[in-house]
Amino acid sequence: MYMPAVLKKFLIALIYFVSSILAGVTGYMIIEGYNPVDALYMTVITISTVGFREVHPLSDAGKIFTAVYIIFNLVFFAYLVSTVAQYIFEGELNVIFRRIMTSREVSRLKNHIILCGFGRNGRRAAMELSNSKKRFVVIEKEEISLEKYPGADKKFNFIIGDATQDEVLKMAGIERANTIITTLPKDSENVFITLTARELNPEIKIISRASDENVEKKLHRAGADYVVMPDALGGYHMANIVTKPFIVEFVELLSGFGESDFVLEEVSYLEMKQDYRDLPLSEMNIRKHTGATVIGFKNHARGFMFNPEPQTVFTSRDVMIILGKEKSIREFKKIYTRHFKLNEA
Repeated sequence: MYMPAVLKKFLIALIYFVSSILAGVTGYMIIEGYNPVDALYMTVITISTVGFREVHPLSDAGKIFTAVYIIFNLVFFAYLVSTVAQYIFEGELNVIFRRIMTSREVSRLKNHIILCGFGRNGRRAAMELSNSKKRFVVIEKEEISLEKYPGADKKFNFIIGDATQDEVLKMAGIERANTIITTLPKDSENVFITLTARELNPEIKIISRASDENVEKKLHRAGADYVVMPDALGGYHMANIVTKPFIVEFVELLSGFGESDFVLEEVSYLEMKQDYRDLPLSEMNIRKHTGATVIGFKNHARGFMFNPEPQTVFTSRDVMIILGKEKSIREFKKIYTRHFKLNEA
C-alpha cells in the first residue's frame, strides 16, 4: 500500500518503540525469570529512567542486559526527539494535517479532474481549471510550495505521490473522475498513466502530453482521447505570429491572453433551462436579451457549425459556443442556464 514519505518516520519510530518494549519484556523473563507483569514493569521503569526499585536485585547477566538496554533506548529516544522536533519546528505536522484534510476532500469528489504533474504545463492547466471553477486534484511527487508561483491557489488539492502507481491514482479518485490530464516530462510515464487510467476507469476522458510524434500514436493506442504536443504548438504559434499576426491577436483576445473582457463559453444541452431546450436559435433571442452571440454550434450528428443559421435547433447532446463580454456571459447564464448562482452576478 502506498504511504506518503512524511508518515514513514512516525511509523519507524512506532515500530522501534514496540520492538523495544517486547525486547525488554522478553529479556527480563528469560534472564531474571520474571513473570510477564514484572517483566513489563521492569521494562517501563528502565526505559523511563524514573529510578524506582527493581522487582528484586538483578543478577550480573541482568545488570549487563539492563545497561545495554538503556544505551539502546538512549539512541532510540534521540531519534524520536529529533523526529518530533522536525515535525514541530519545520511544519511537518501542518503538512500531515493538510494531507488528511485533502484526502477527506478528495474522497467526496465525483466527476472531477485529475491533473498529473505540476511542472510548467501542469501549473498552467491548474490555474486555468481553478479560474473556470472546475473541481480537480493535483498529483505531484514532491511537496509543492505554492508561494513560488504567483496566481496559484493555495487551496489546490494536492496528493504527494507517484502518478504511475495504481494506489496513488485511486487516492485521487480515478474511478469517480471524468477526466485525467497527464503533463509529466517523460513520455513513457504519460503512456503508463494512460494505460492504467483506461484500465481503472474505461469511461474517463484522457488528455496526455507528448514531446515526440512517435509517442503520440502510442498514447492514442494506449487509450488517450487527446494528445497535446506543447513544443509543436509553440512552434506553430510563433510561425503564425509572423504569417497571420492579426488572427493570432484576435484568437489570444478570445482565449483570455490579451487585454480584453471578451469571453468564450460553451454550454451543453443539459445545462440549459427546460424552457430553452429543443428550440431554434431565433426563438431564444440570445443576442437581444444578453448581448452575447452564438458563434459556433456542435451538433452530435453533423459536427461543428460556425455562425449557425437562426433556424438551427438546440437538441440533445448539442453544445453551443457563445462569445460576449463578461457582463453578457453572466446575463446569459442567469437567463438561460440551470446552474446560475447569485454570487456569480
